[in-house]
Amino acid sequence: MNVARSFSTWRKYRQTVNELGRMTTRELNDLGIARSDIRTVARSAAAL
Repeated sequence: MNVARSFSTWRKYRQTVNELGRMTTRELNDLGIARSDIRTVARSAAAL
C-alpha cells in the first residue's frame, strides 16, 4: 500500500470510530452495534 492510500484508510477508520463513538448506546443498539464493537466495525468499514 502506498502512503496516500494508507493515510486515506486510516482517516476513514478514525472518522468511523469518532462518528460511532458520539452515538448513544441506544442509537448503537438500534443499528445492532455494541459499544465494544465500534473498532471492529470501523476496521470493516475502512477495509483494514
